[in-house]
Amino acid sequence: MKNESIGIAKEGYPVIALLAVTAVIFAIFQCYLGALLFLALLWFSVYFFRDPERVVPSAENIAVSPADGKIIRIQKKQDPVSGEEKTCISIFMNLFSVHVNRSPVSGTLQKIAYFPGKFLNASFDKASTDNERCAYLVTDGQDKSWVFVQISGLIARRIVCRADEGDTLKRGQRFGLIRFGSRVDLYIPDEYESAVKIGEQVFAGQSIIAKKQG
Repeated sequence: MKNESIGIAKEGYPVIALLAVTAVIFAIFQCYLGALLFLALLWFSVYFFRDPERVVPSAENIAVSPADGKIIRIQKKQDPVSGEEKTCISIFMNLFSVHVNRSPVSGTLQKIAYFPGKFLNASFDKASTDNERCAYLVTDGQDKSWVFVQISGLIARRIVCRADEGDTLKRGQRFGLIRFGSRVDLYIPDEYESAVKIGEQVFAGQSIIAKKQG
C-alpha cells in the first residue's frame, strides 16, 4: 500500500508548490493582479486537496461511504467486475467536496479494473458505463464481495489509485482520489441494504451507507 498523507493529499503538493512559486514571482515583478489571481488559485488548491481525519464507526456488519458528497441514485445494476446485479449507491462529489476516497469495508483487495472512456457529467446514469473509471473488488471477512468504482466527470480528468491488488484494506482507509469533481458507485452484497436516502449528504469513512439486513 502506498504511503498516505494527512492534512493535504500528497497529489496536491506539486500543484500547490507551483501556484505558490508563481504568485511570488508575480509579486516580485510587482504584477499584483497576477499575484492575487495565483494566491486565489493557491487557496482553492489547498482547500480542494484537503484530507481531514475521520472518525470511522466500529459497529459490525456495516459499510461506510467511500466518498464525500450527495447520494444521487440507489438502484439495482450490474457491477462492472463480476457482472452480478446488485444494489448500487451513487455518490456525487462536486468541486467543493473532499476528494480523498476511503474503503467502505475491511477486507482484501482482490482486483482492480481500469476502464478508459469519456468525460461526461458524472451525475448522468450513463457515466457509469461510458466514462473513464477504476473499479475495485474487495472481499470482506465474511467472504462477501464489495465493488466500488471511481468515475471521472466533466471536469475530473485524473483518477488516482493508491492501492495494489492483494492489499488488505481497513474500513475507512484511504485508497485514492479523483481530481476536480466526480462520482463513486458502491455495489453492496445482497445481504446488505442501503442506510441512506437520495439527496443525503455523506462523508467518506464516517457516514454509514449500508447495513446488514436482519
